Amino acid sequence: MKTTVNQAAKRFLIDTPILDYNEPALRALSQERGWAGLREYERIGGIYDFVRNEILFGYNESDEIPASQVLADGYGQCNTKATLFMALLRQNGIPCRFHGFTIYKELQKGAITGLWYRMAPESIIHSWVEVYYDSRWVNLEGFILDSAYLESLQSLFPNSKNFCGYGADVPDLTNPPVEWRGSDTYIQKDGINHDFGVFDTPDDFYARHGSNLRGLKKVLYKYVIRKLMNRNVARLRGG
Repeated sequence: MKTTVNQAAKRFLIDTPILDYNEPALRALSQERGWAGLREYERIGGIYDFVRNEILFGYNESDEIPASQVLADGYGQCNTKATLFMALLRQNGIPCRFHGFTIYKELQKGAITGLWYRMAPESIIHSWVEVYYDSRWVNLEGFILDSAYLESLQSLFPNSKNFCGYGADVPDLTNPPVEWRGSDTYIQKDGINHDFGVFDTPDDFYARHGSNLRGLKKVLYKYVIRKLMNRNVARLRGG
């Protein structure tokens, strides 16, 4: 007999070292927001909007940090925001999974500048979250850029079509599909150059494919470069 998503739901709801949704801070957040008491559509939307706008776009020390650290940092990029989003979804009974890719580094140009841009790998690890909703898997990627940052980009580059850079790659920067309406959301999809497929957890993905940096570059990124990148992103957000 074919296994249905309902029958396999437990595998898409488990916690892991990265999806550490039993940490007190994550449990307290969900209780404070009352997500568990909402209907499924509003529950997904409430968590989505929180991760999108209250966790600012920025660069954490590593892709593989747990959800609790992303929450404590208060900022994240595609992979770390995806981690927090998945943890909160699973904690609140929403099945979800991880879809891994790489993107061209040109997508980050502007957010990443100077020497670090030249040092960055040509292809960068990327991910989005797939949520099981309304009897189908929905692709959610539009939570990466917070509204204030996106609005600043829209002001800096008005009427931009086929926009690539500053953390976005979309056909129309004036109206990207980033709002939760029960269907797919995207902000970096057009920059994808390789598809690794779906994984039950980010832990599984990173165990197989690793992350973007190793060795000296990883150390420089953690202690120096990402701090400069975050200052640049903050300036962009401020217009």
